Amino acid sequence: MEIWIGRDGERHGPYKESDVREWLRSGKVSPDDLAWYEGLADWQPLSVLFRDAVPAASPPADNPYAAPATPLQALPQTTAAVLEDHAGFWKRVAAYILDAIVLYIPNNLLIMRSMGDGAAQEAMKQTMLTAPGDAHVMMAAYSQYYATMSTPLIITAVLTWLYFAVCESSPWQATLGKLALGIRVTDLEGRRIGIGRALLRYLAKFLSAFIICIGFMMAGWTRRKQGLHDMLCNTLVLNGRASEFRPDATPADKSNSFSA
Repeated sequence: MEIWIGRDGERHGPYKESDVREWLRSGKVSPDDLAWYEGLADWQPLSVLFRDAVPAASPPADNPYAAPATPLQALPQTTAAVLEDHAGFWKRVAAYILDAIVLYIPNNLLIMRSMGDGAAQEAMKQTMLTAPGDAHVMMAAYSQYYATMSTPLIITAVLTWLYFAVCESSPWQATLGKLALGIRVTDLEGRRIGIGRALLRYLAKFLSAFIICIGFMMAGWTRRKQGLHDMLCNTLVLNGRASEFRPDATPADKSNSFSA
């Protein structure tokens, strides 16, 4: 039987019943901590659910000979709790904006401008001015621009692809934008993804964008806050930096109620 424990407005777990009983005996958890397991109608104090594991009553607090009470310890982190702490849609959007700013310097200032972007844009404008409003002339101007700038455009596209893939498959498990917002990319088990899956995940974003960006917006309403590219590549975006995740850390469940 798996037990969830409620403390200070947060839900922790699930834990094995044998572990909870041992923590109750040792004082790691309080008899007043609330607990719930599947099939239980409502949360109940541990002292009610596991009476046989509650230690004998201690001497009154004003007894000068009483041993000091053992402070409650932080409950250990569990994979199940971590996998439910999904990063929200707007946090992911903010991370992407930061990444766009990070990429602007190498892509636009160093590569595009140094390889003739200014001259190519000016030539495109001059072509359009020869017949303002003419669709054929506009198409010709754009074709000329992309033909002239094909090499730097390919370089910036590959650089962006590698930036996302390398960062998200690194020990950070995040781009600089995600790192700043405190979120990371994992597989469905909360583990670091490999470079191959990271490369495919970025390519899958083109499909998310192709359907008028609905693939990205899906992160706002799907159960695990996955975009279409996440679903295709079996990835999650979770709260917390990879460097902060420790098995014995206190879970970061933002819920203020103990709903099962």
